[in-house]
Amino acid sequence: MGRFWAAFVVAVFLPPAALAETGRVSTFALPNGLQGVVIEDNRAPVVTHMLWYRAGAADEPVSKSGLAHFVEHLLFKGTRNLGPGAFDRIIRENGGQGNAFTSYDYTGYFQRVARDRLSLMMQLEADRMVNLVLDEEIVRIERDVVLEERTTRTDSDPGALLSEHRRAAQFMNHPYGLPIIGWRHEIEDLSLHDALDFYKTYYAPNNAILIVAGDVTPEEVKVLAEEYYGHLPRSETLPERVRPQEPPQISPRRLTYSDPRERQPYLVRSYLAPNRASGAQAGAAALTMLSYILGGTGVTSLLGEELQINRNTAVFSRAWYSGTSLDPDSFVIYAQPRPGVSLQELEDAIDAVIADLIANGFEAGKLDRLKARMRAEDIYKLDNHAGRARTYGRALTTGLTVEDVQSWPEILQAVTRKDIMAAAAKVFDINKSVTSWMVVDGWENSP
Repeated sequence: MGRFWAAFVVAVFLPPAALAETGRVSTFALPNGLQGVVIEDNRAPVVTHMLWYRAGAADEPVSKSGLAHFVEHLLFKGTRNLGPGAFDRIIRENGGQGNAFTSYDYTGYFQRVARDRLSLMMQLEADRMVNLVLDEEIVRIERDVVLEERTTRTDSDPGALLSEHRRAAQFMNHPYGLPIIGWRHEIEDLSLHDALDFYKTYYAPNNAILIVAGDVTPEEVKVLAEEYYGHLPRSETLPERVRPQEPPQISPRRLTYSDPRERQPYLVRSYLAPNRASGAQAGAAALTMLSYILGGTGVTSLLGEELQINRNTAVFSRAWYSGTSLDPDSFVIYAQPRPGVSLQELEDAIDAVIADLIANGFEAGKLDRLKARMRAEDIYKLDNHAGRARTYGRALTTGLTVEDVQSWPEILQAVTRKDIMAAAAKVFDINKSVTSWMVVDGWENSP
């Protein structure tokens, strides 16, 4: 509560001009198609340099799951100008930190360094955008690394396995149903040709977004971008991002999984849900607020009050929705039962909360309090320029614009109780759902 009220006081009493000094956003574009975003924050002499590509796991060829993530790994293996491992070594030697990530809709690379090292980061990223060098041995070794990562993070984690299969059931035709890391048997078959083909297809300036946040000015970032990225050739064969879409989902799906390594049973239900659309974000805003009202504010949410307090059937509950995806994704509910409570009893209680919400709505004060809290959090987020850079990167790689990002807080504030009720009635379609149970033997008989 202390952090919330401190942020709330800042939100209410800090003059707008002072807020504008933190995180001013500007954009530019280079002739070769590179899109640039600059987030100014001059409070410390550091910068976050990020390069995002509009290519992720959902853009992979059929039967090549895990390829986007595999290529992300390979981009650290060396170029015509730098040997394997040199990229990370140079960043460390210059006092910086860096890494990369792959999602369904994008792949991103980032470094956090002192402001006077920004030009070096651009030089390094521009080099590996076009000069990647691979051979059969590098590919073989890194493929084994990815397979071990899958063993550690997925195959050894019952929850990750159930989540993987739940997504596969939720998306019957769309590649969002594939694991980002890839199915093991398909990872094993990824080749040098596959990696180079994906790299040459998607790694180009006109498929990239440069985001620089921190102690910089738009003018200096553009000059540096022109120097290091401006000469790179644009791709003339970049494919359109057209993916298979979901057919009508006409029946609920269910999964039950038991694993002796798991000690806590739980239930996860996901519903197919629309994504944020550029220039028309009101529907996604209503779903976002619905997720907070239903299960995003701890025991003060509808699920928390009913399951954890009134009925005493759950020890934890949550709901979430993220519409920042190129295509429709999901609205998710999660709950863990108390000892002695069966998963069926827990599911019945969740269904009762949803039915009551649709029939009777919710107390208006919940929405007012949520909006105040979100106002405060928006101000607090200004302290994290790297987090803001990620927000813009996710948005711009999934079809949204800078203007969409900037208008989003006010669109959330404009959501009404009626909007949320309409969103609930639409999204909670059991025929578009997957319910998964993590079963633990003997739980229902435990004290």
